[in-house]
Amino acid sequence: MHNLRTAFGLLTTLPFGMPSKWFPGDSGRAGIWYPLVGLVVGGLIWLSWLALSHFFPPLMVGVLTVVVWVSLTGGLHLDGLADCCDGLLSSNSPKRRLEIMKDPHLGTFGGIGLLLVLLGKTAALSVLTSSTGLAIILATTISRWLILPAALLPLANPGGMGADFAAGFRRSAIFMTAIVPPGLAFLLGMQGFFAIFAALIAATAVLGLAFNRIGGVTGDVFGLLVEVTETAVLLSFTI
Repeated sequence: MHNLRTAFGLLTTLPFGMPSKWFPGDSGRAGIWYPLVGLVVGGLIWLSWLALSHFFPPLMVGVLTVVVWVSLTGGLHLDGLADCCDGLLSSNSPKRRLEIMKDPHLGTFGGIGLLLVLLGKTAALSVLTSSTGLAIILATTISRWLILPAALLPLANPGGMGADFAAGFRRSAIFMTAIVPPGLAFLLGMQGFFAIFAALIAATAVLGLAFNRIGGVTGDVFGLLVEVTETAVLLSFTI
């Protein structure tokens, strides 16, 4: 129960509350529950999208669903996205890029990255149909599952949430939860499996960029990973 509450407390604004005590590595030990968090968050977003579809035109449905999405996650991953865009895309040394990623101020690259992801999600959500709406749940679930194998990569920063995650993470969590994304994809047919492929390609690009620019992963990189793979899954259903 401690790890489950930690997972929901870290990744959502839902009223589960963080455990009263925090132990080093707790975020990593909670990793086995991350796909479940994705299922719950995705389910709530999907239900909101369904309800909104009965009252608003498609574009407004997309906008309002993104508002719900951000509200449920607290903008946590968007913050990582912005920090990574500012740092990873800058023409500096790896050390300086890490410093930029720690800077709380929003730069040009970060603003552009946020705009593109939010617009991409809004556009995709506005064209989903009743038969493809479950793509929302697939997006939130596989994106959080992908954090688990990503944690096997070297750490770019010896401190921070990325290091805490790595300290408590167990590789067995990857295999114990690996059935969840394919199970959701099965409900969506071939489009679902194509979406998984799109997510894997996007994840490879994100992690490759991070490894090339700063030599590994950080908590912000995990946030970038979630946002980019969510967007990739949704956009794959527009093809």
